[in-house]
This record gives sequence, C-alpha cells and structure tokens, in this order.
Amino acid sequence: MNPDVQADLKELDGTLSNIETVADVENLRTEIDELSEQAGRPDLWDDVEAAQKITSRLAHAQGDLRRLEELRRRLDDLPVLYELAEEESDDSAIADADRDRGKLRSEIESLEVRTLLSGEFDPREALVTIRAGAGGVDAADFAEMLMRMYLRWAERHGYGTDVYDTSYAEEAGIKSATFQVHAPYAYGTLSVEQGTHRLVRISPFDNQGRRQTSFAGVEVVPVVETTDHVEIDEKDLRVDVYRSSGPGGQGVNTTDSAVRLTHIPTGIVVSCQNERSQLQNKASAMVVLSAKLLARRKQEERELMDSLKDSSDSSWGNQMRNYVLHPYQQVKDLRTGLENQNPSGVLDGDIDDLIEAGIRWRKQTETESTGA
Repeated sequence: MNPDVQADLKELDGTLSNIETVADVENLRTEIDELSEQAGRPDLWDDVEAAQKITSRLAHAQGDLRRLEELRRRLDDLPVLYELAEEESDDSAIADADRDRGKLRSEIESLEVRTLLSGEFDPREALVTIRAGAGGVDAADFAEMLMRMYLRWAERHGYGTDVYDTSYAEEAGIKSATFQVHAPYAYGTLSVEQGTHRLVRISPFDNQGRRQTSFAGVEVVPVVETTDHVEIDEKDLRVDVYRSSGPGGQGVNTTDSAVRLTHIPTGIVVSCQNERSQLQNKASAMVVLSAKLLARRKQEERELMDSLKDSSDSSWGNQMRNYVLHPYQQVKDLRTGLENQNPSGVLDGDIDDLIEAGIRWRKQTETESTGA
C-alpha cells in the first residue's frame, strides 16, 4: 500500500478511536438498552412530556451509535479495498478508494467537532432568539431569513423545533422570534452562532435599487432542565400553629387550626387559615410554599440564563459574520476567516462548515487563553 495512504489511514484511525473514547461506545449501548426498556413500558405515555424526552433521547443515541459503527466499518474496509485494487492493478478501483477515503475523512472530522463540546451546558437543547437590528425593513427581512436558515439547518439534521414567539414587522420580516431546537448538544453547537450578523445586498424594498446594509442579532441560551415538582425536606420547615382570626363572632377563631410554614433555607413564609382543620391548612400551605419555591427557582434560572448571554449582542459594530449578496456573492465569518461563495445555500441551512469552524476557533481561543 502507498505509504502516504497508509499514514493517512493510521491518522484517521487515531481520530476515530479518540471519538469513540469520548463518546464511550459501551456506555452508549447500555444507555440505549435502558432507554429501550423504558420506551417499551405500557404506561410510557401516561406522562407525555417524560415519554417524549425518553423517545427523543433514544432516537438520538441510536443515531449516534449507528454513525460511529458505520464509520468504523468503512474505515476497517478501506485497507482491504486498497490491497485488492493494487493486487489487480486496477486504477479505477484505487480512484474509488481514494474518493471513499476523502469522504470518510470529511465525515470523521465533522464528528470530531462533537468532542470539542465540553462546556457545562453544551449537551443541552437550545433556545434561539433572533432580533432585527439597524436597517429598517431590510433588517426585519434579514432577521426572518436567519430564522429560516436555522430552522432549515435543524430540518436537514432531523432535529425537532418549536417556535414559541414571533413578532412580525409591519412591512415585511420579523422584529424578533424565539424557537427551541430539540437535540442533544444543540446549545453547544449553536452557541457559536451568537452575535451580530450583517447583510449587504440590493434592497428589494428600495424603489431606486440601492445597496443596503442591515443587521440582526442572534442570541443562544441553553434550555434549563427542570420539572414542576419541588422536593421539600421536612427538616427545612418550621411549622407554627395559631388561632385563626376573622371577622368577629365567626367560629374559625375557636381552635389553633391556622398554620404558618417557614422554609428555613430560603426564609419564605406562607400561612393558611381558610380550612377548618390544622391538617387541611398545612396541606394548603404546602401547595403555596411549593409554588413559591418553584417561582424562586425559575427566577434563579432566568438570572443564570441572562449571565450566559453574549454582552456584545447589542453592539452592532461587532459583527461576527457578513452575508454579501451584492456586488459579489460571499459569506465570511469574521472570527475564523472561513469564506463560503454560496450564500443562497448558506441561507437555506447549509451552515455546518461555518458552525464547525466556529467551534474549533472557540476551542483554540479557550486553549490559548488558559495556556493549556
């Protein structure tokens, strides 16, 4: 076998082995078995939300495993294909093997990007918000173009999406929109898209056909994994009972039936005296306390999400990517320097190369900043 081909195959084998180690293939198989068992339970759909999470995670895990196993099989087959082609001096077969090797390299390098997503929130699903910036109606139209780009990207990969809110502009396009991408590592993947995007084109809304520059901001935050159930440890509660009070002469004030609950860790205090018995009042107070604790937790989560937002979003001078449709055709990422000469394809969701370059750039930047 050609020494250069042999060296390339060895390098690909090392890269794929590293991916398999990071993905923990054996653990992935175990997870699939456990999820399959859960998905087969007769009462699975009694809890629709939990069932959707189980079936979605199972589908993604099975897809990840199939992809790894397919890449490994194809890589293991390549040396045999080269040997057979060389034994028969079949130039056509060697050319076919070279093409397969090139395609395999591209797919392995693409999958390798997943191993670079090691942030605390990277495995989460993503909430994406797009806002029109400077540029009037063109900016609103551009914001809608970006929204379509990301939804098409998700569709290409088989990821589910839910559009939660869309604020339409008066003439065309949108003022803002928020949608969720349902896929493992959606946040880690799309977070590199956060920032200011700039479009240059001949405005379809200008009667004189002048060139227009417009801006839109993309914000990406991880979906917080919570449930509506709040665990309250009895040891964290101080329970006080007292005589209910009310308008004079009413019977509610004849027994110590009112209950005041103090949640010691948070200092939240709730009281209930509407029920006739102490047990009923305590049960009602626990419902109120649970609701207050849940509201507090969600507020903390919102504050956490705010802390993860890019502080440079509102600064339209800090563009991270340019989309030029006139006088030439080009998409250029200003962080990585990557250029794509097919903006129509990019705006139709073909953005994997831009995302992968962004992830590699971010990892390199983090490594350089920490000196690792």
